[in-house]
Amino acid sequence: MSVQQLQPGDVVYARVDLYNDEGSIPELPEGAMIATVGTRGVVVNVGHLEQQPSLTLYLVRFEQKDQDNLLGPPTGCWPEELASEDELAALNVTSHSAGETP
Repeated sequence: MSVQQLQPGDVVYARVDLYNDEGSIPELPEGAMIATVGTRGVVVNVGHLEQQPSLTLYLVRFEQKDQDNLLGPPTGCWPEELASEDELAALNVTSHSAGETP
């Protein structure tokens, strides 16, 4: 499945390390690590930017390593920041759940 076909409830993986840029997630410190490459997450919503409807934004909750695999806060992600399991394998990156080391 391509990232472009994602729907709420689909499992995705971080293609890149994700950080709390500019403190956009209030419950996390600015610059805090949200997910490392290969961290599993779930799509909770799919939307588009009002100013640029052609741009898709995914709201994803990633598993948290330090919180017994609980899902972290909703995080806005661009398609290029996410990968399906097949895409991750093609990049030679190992997927992992929160309790595992990448």
